[in-house]
Amino acid sequence: MTQLKVGDKAPDFTAKDEQGNTVSLTDYKGRKLVLFFYPKASTPGCTAEACDLSDNYERFQSMGYDILGVSADSEKRQSNFKKKYGFPYPLLADEDKEVIKSYGVWGPKKFMGREFDGIHRTTFVVDEHGIIQDIILKVKTKAHADQILA
Repeated sequence: MTQLKVGDKAPDFTAKDEQGNTVSLTDYKGRKLVLFFYPKASTPGCTAEACDLSDNYERFQSMGYDILGVSADSEKRQSNFKKKYGFPYPLLADEDKEVIKSYGVWGPKKFMGREFDGIHRTTFVVDEHGIIQDIILKVKTKAHADQILA
């Protein structure tokens, strides 16, 4: 789906998180970043994925990674999602889909025989210099941390 490749410069972005704070890729300069895109807050697969990353947050931190989740949900929905599960990382409310489209994860999907446009669950691992080190297209929602850190 995405046209981005390992070795590409990660597209810069600025968006609001669940608290209305402005977050940019440049905020993570000098740190490694796990940037995960998910279809919809509080749905079963997205909850499993976000909880797995949260449960392994200390592992990520010890290896120098920050985590940032992105979906097209509103700030309120992202805030409720984060509060309900106690996620230690920010969730971007990309309602205009600027970040989602810049990473090429918006497009046609099929679900229960229906075709529609939506977010393709995709994770980008970005190094300290803003270069994409890994792109995970087939996310295992319940074992995503192991996929990233393997």
